[in-house]
Amino acid sequence: MNRYSFVSQVSEGPKSLKTAAEIITELNGNINRIHYDRHIDPNTAFFEVTCTEDEYGQIRIKLSEIGYLRTSIKSPPYLCFDVKLPHRSGALLEFLEYTNSERAMIGSIDFDDSGSIPDRVTVSMNLEDTERTEILLNKLKAIYPIEILDYNDTGDELDRTVFYVRFAHKIRQYLTDDSDELLLDFIKDINHNVQELKKHGEDPDKVFEYYLRCGEYLNSTTGPGFYADVQEIEIDRDVTLFCFQLPAGGSIFLFDTPEEIVMIDTGYGIYAGDVRKMFEYYGLDLRNKLKYIITTHADADHCGAGGAYDVPAYMHPATMKIIECGNRAWGSKNEDWVLERIYTTMIALFSGWNPPEKKNIVLYPEGSDKKRSVFDIISVIEIGGIKFEVLVGKGGHQYGQLIIYSDEKGIIFTADTLMNFSSLSEERKRYNSIADFLITSVNVDSDLAKIERKAISEIAADYFKRTDERCIICGGHGAVSYPDENGKLKIYGETEHYTHNI
Repeated sequence: MNRYSFVSQVSEGPKSLKTAAEIITELNGNINRIHYDRHIDPNTAFFEVTCTEDEYGQIRIKLSEIGYLRTSIKSPPYLCFDVKLPHRSGALLEFLEYTNSERAMIGSIDFDDSGSIPDRVTVSMNLEDTERTEILLNKLKAIYPIEILDYNDTGDELDRTVFYVRFAHKIRQYLTDDSDELLLDFIKDINHNVQELKKHGEDPDKVFEYYLRCGEYLNSTTGPGFYADVQEIEIDRDVTLFCFQLPAGGSIFLFDTPEEIVMIDTGYGIYAGDVRKMFEYYGLDLRNKLKYIITTHADADHCGAGGAYDVPAYMHPATMKIIECGNRAWGSKNEDWVLERIYTTMIALFSGWNPPEKKNIVLYPEGSDKKRSVFDIISVIEIGGIKFEVLVGKGGHQYGQLIIYSDEKGIIFTADTLMNFSSLSEERKRYNSIADFLITSVNVDSDLAKIERKAISEIAADYFKRTDERCIICGGHGAVSYPDENGKLKIYGETEHYTHNI
């Protein structure tokens, strides 16, 4: 028994729902999820069923035969026209029977025999395809005087009654793969997200808005719209650390030494081309000097451009598992929560998901008996002659997240466990709020995340006590910072704003 999903056309409202449920039950399907909200779209329902593969095929055939199965999210033709009906009983009913015969979805109808033009009916509708539009018009023209007011088969003038088609038309522009099959699956996920967040008291319109906002911002900040905030920090005589805050998502860190460049996290895949151009501007020869990447965790804004670099990518085994299964909450108490899985799918589609190739992935050990505070020390590496401990988190932000610490230099890469939120620009704060809204919390386990933050703060405080120097905090987002005497994070050194027009 497997779980399958499909989208149903329910032009007859509750009657169609009942018919679809009868067909599913008749063919031994068990309905696990249904979502229909006429206030969003009166013609679309979403089903998930458990059945055998053969039974699922039979259900689809039966629903398709009666026009109840949506197999595409293509925009149907939109038609608006005036028609003159004869003044006799039943004339309007006859007209509606003609339109119904071609599966026209009427969005509006306006008729008033006491109005200024008593014999005119103004109708707007969507039809399944261009061919049906032509058939219907030929039928109507043979019987009634008709004046076409508007006709569009590109989807730009879709009627409110086909909300999901209109929404898909908007969202398609943000996808590199906009095939009907992928888009339909994505719309199913978005609907599931809407259904779940509505239980938390959220407005469905706000959920749809946040999806569009995410796609629009990522696409508008590539190419001419790309920018970054850059810090260049001299760690040692021959070791320079660069922090590149991208428009959206996590930061990229580069260690530049005479012999090699080491990268910590890669940013979104959608920015890969812009990032290469930026690296060249700063004289960073990645083509010849990039030796390996450390992937702190599996969120798309930290590993989503890994496939753009043909070098070893070091990560925790859990990170590889999350990349493979497509669920950022894998291994956590929220692993089965639908919001986490759908968010992972959404951000992958919008952000040009291109994680490290499997052949390049190198796995650290899962754990160790050696400790730094509450964290296992799973490896010790050297960059430019400086030793760093590779620590594994407790699973607060994400299972398998790495923290990189040099007790020699007092530098700690905290990934998404600790960061200087006050250093984020207003644009970045607005973008980050999308994830907070769609999954309610960016941490898969908030209690563990608190323990991790406290432990990192204690490591930094202990370093200061021993050396009388402030620890450098390299958070996964925001500026490289240091804790002041009150523990508040302050920006370390100068920050330069980069655009392609520099």
